[in-house]
Amino acid sequence: MGIDVGTTAVKVAAFTVDGTLVHTHSVPYPISRPKPGWAEQDPLDWWRGTQAGLAALPQGEIRSIGIVSQVNTHVFVDAAVKPLAPAIIWQDQRCASIAATFDAQFSAEDKTRIWGAPIVLDASFLPARAQWLASTAPSRWDATRWVLSPKDFIAAQLTGRVATDLLSSVRIAGPSGYIPEAVALVDGLSDRLPPMLPPEQVGTMDAFGSVLGTGLPWSGRRGMVLCGTSLVVAGASTSGAAPGIVTFPPYDGVLVHAGPTQAAGDAVRWWSQVSGLDIPAVFESAASGSSGVVFTPYLAGERAPLWDSSVRATFLGLQSSTSQADMSRAVLEGVAMSGRHVLEVVEQACGFTVESLTFSGGGARSPLWAQIFADVLGRPVERLRVHDSGTLGAALLGAVGAGVYPSVAEAAAATVSVDSVFSPTKSMDTLYSVYRDTYAALRDIHARLV
Repeated sequence: MGIDVGTTAVKVAAFTVDGTLVHTHSVPYPISRPKPGWAEQDPLDWWRGTQAGLAALPQGEIRSIGIVSQVNTHVFVDAAVKPLAPAIIWQDQRCASIAATFDAQFSAEDKTRIWGAPIVLDASFLPARAQWLASTAPSRWDATRWVLSPKDFIAAQLTGRVATDLLSSVRIAGPSGYIPEAVALVDGLSDRLPPMLPPEQVGTMDAFGSVLGTGLPWSGRRGMVLCGTSLVVAGASTSGAAPGIVTFPPYDGVLVHAGPTQAAGDAVRWWSQVSGLDIPAVFESAASGSSGVVFTPYLAGERAPLWDSSVRATFLGLQSSTSQADMSRAVLEGVAMSGRHVLEVVEQACGFTVESLTFSGGGARSPLWAQIFADVLGRPVERLRVHDSGTLGAALLGAVGAGVYPSVAEAAAATVSVDSVFSPTKSMDTLYSVYRDTYAALRDIHARLV
């Protein structure tokens, strides 16, 4: 069984040992945005959704459970693992100025020594959020016993054990554990961080669950596109790093290089809301639209590879003949272009050209979007049989921990397969060049709007 505590819903799924999906159940929950730039969730919504998902599954032999979740989402809890405030999710930008202050304390050389590349410490950086809470609500900070990710919170509810894993502790942990220079930025933070155990025992972040659920670490020069609320593009190699993306600590002898964007499915959700089209109608509309309008999906700033919380979304190339369908298509193409931007940096880190990419996540339900990704990326896109690769990855981790498989590599080999392949049908290079040039051209203008 796999549990994925995502940004918009918790999904619980049961698989046979060959990766066949037996049953799945999804429970949605809201994101609260009480102030501009804020994004919060009620951690008890995650728990209620998990309980409902478990109760909905057919009663039968359950040999293992694994958990993954959204990452850079933090919940501050007391000694009884009771939330002291709403969870601050990865989209939240309230701590951007604190993060920038921390970021300025490290030179590019410092960052390369500490984190392996001249990364940017952005608004989702845990020490920035800890500092914010300590400054704005000191009594809550004093009452905080643990700072947990969603999957650690759910695991604690299920088992009574508080623990995390190395891969989920983004920017605050490295191959040897917590990074002293990062943790020391906030007094008392180190005492509030949970102990670490292997992912096979405590699960991991959703993006790395998808890395495992697509078989990426063992797929050679094949990359990965995970199209959910946000987009994650990744590749794997035996060495390398590049600014603008995350290089995870070594896993099974390889380094996974990945970049998360800020809005993929979330851009479609936004366009659905403002256009008056429901989600299926957005895709129907896009299918009849024409390329030519360029959309930059920076609705809440952008993460990889820009890491700029002040940049904003734009439509470029609108004219009197532009239709709603053209704009719907531009939204899907713009998300794919953000993926190509990340892929360029992933390939720089890998040191080779990625030959093809697996395609999974909620976006994989749309053949149209899969074809758009193939055209924009300019290489084959392989849609996987199991679209929810994060849930499958969670299930594989749990299965290895329970001894169903001897290793995650063997578990992935037994369960991951391709459903269909989409090959490029046209070049999108010209529109992509406009997309790339837009950021530099409008960056200062966007900053004036924040």
